[in-house]
Amino acid sequence: MTHLLPRHKKLLSFLTRHHPILKTLLQNPPPISHYATQSSKFPEYEMPTVTWGVIQGKKEKLVNRVKVCDHLKTLGVITDELETIELPSTLEVISERLEFLHKLGLTIDDVNEYPLMLGCSVRKNLIPVLAYLEKIGISRSKLGEFVKNYPQVLHASVVVELAPVVKFLRGLDVEKQDLGYVLMKYPELLGFKLEGTMSTSVAYLVSIGVSPRDIGPMVTQYPYLLGMRVGTMIKPLVDYLISIGLPKKIVARMLEKRAYVIGYSLEETVKPNVECLISFGVRREMLPLVIAQYPQILGLPVKAKMSTQQYFFSLKLKVDPEGFARVVEKLPQVVSLKQNVMMKPVEFLLGRGFRVEDVARMVVRCPQILCSRVELMKNGYYFYKTEMGRPMKELVEYPEYFTYGLESRIKPRYQKLQGKGIRSSLNWFLNCSDQRFEERLEGNFVDADSEGPVFDMGGKLDMPGGVGGEVVSDEDDDESDDDEVLYRRTLTL
Repeated sequence: MTHLLPRHKKLLSFLTRHHPILKTLLQNPPPISHYATQSSKFPEYEMPTVTWGVIQGKKEKLVNRVKVCDHLKTLGVITDELETIELPSTLEVISERLEFLHKLGLTIDDVNEYPLMLGCSVRKNLIPVLAYLEKIGISRSKLGEFVKNYPQVLHASVVVELAPVVKFLRGLDVEKQDLGYVLMKYPELLGFKLEGTMSTSVAYLVSIGVSPRDIGPMVTQYPYLLGMRVGTMIKPLVDYLISIGLPKKIVARMLEKRAYVIGYSLEETVKPNVECLISFGVRREMLPLVIAQYPQILGLPVKAKMSTQQYFFSLKLKVDPEGFARVVEKLPQVVSLKQNVMMKPVEFLLGRGFRVEDVARMVVRCPQILCSRVELMKNGYYFYKTEMGRPMKELVEYPEYFTYGLESRIKPRYQKLQGKGIRSSLNWFLNCSDQRFEERLEGNFVDADSEGPVFDMGGKLDMPGGVGGEVVSDEDDDESDDDEVLYRRTLTL
């Protein structure tokens, strides 16, 4: 080191000779306090001491938290659950959050239902999430209701959590315009993991025969199915329906059209209702047809409805319990039909001279007449008496006549019979498809009457007020496959 000293002295000599200011500083160095004073001109570069950062900051934070909680308590907010979350450090910020939520439509009671929403930043949480919800179809006027139903959404990340769920729903063929409707019905969907219950429930439904393109409409109608576990809810119900005689294919078609059936409790509702139907005289072998026609019967208070309707049939229509059971087998919707609706066609028939016991026979044979429109029954009856001139006994034996359209089937077919000079029963020329009717005409002979499908008494049924109504006739369809026959006989599908 000693050999470097001469070089150091030479360097200092050179610098002081060419730089007078440096020479002055080296000869008269300022005190250390001088630099401290000068640095005070730039406070942002001053580093706080350890004591200031830990003790003073913690004290300020605690004091501000107490002030914020006291302020919230004066407004009626219950702050017990807020101890574990970080709150704003100033009253201005917490007031801003409360004001924002108030403008959204939330009250203090709503905040108390989920106080953790006060931990959400207006700019980082509330605005981005609500803007996204509005973008995917939830109207601004319903955002407050949405947040009330599912306040946890305010904590969600749009990119990481919300957008993937929306993309999944679109992948199931849920229409873009239906997204808002689906999420309003079941907002908890936004909190589900894609690889969890949603994927497994969809996969199972497809595995039993539900068409993939029908999953979207099913989710739109009943989004709760995406939150139902396969092993404990969906599969046990499907297995039970198959066990009582419904083919898997029919169960799949039924769920496509009536997805809410999946939500019926197997032990509390479905099984008791099936046993109740049997106790009222419905035959076990007819259960599949009853359920296929009217799946809603699995979720109704069947015992109360059956008791009421059975009493009504016995008192007003003179139909005994066994006859009532046959009526339910042919028209299970009868358990939900209003009694004043059923009385109108009955009163019409009684007013035309039919005896009470004849009307009872007609109802048991063709209960669909109970939900036929009286105006159409009048037209059909007038044509029957004036143009056809047949005895009333034939109507008692074939009351299905009142379920066919006068202009679409009865009149044109009767005129063709007259042209051919053929006289046949009502059943022979009405209870067949157009093609079969033409074949019968060309054959120039009258073959035996056939009973035909039990549910094809005029075709599909639309009942007034969502339950019963005009019976519209459809053409029969010959089909060898038993499952297809069962499906085509189904009125409500």
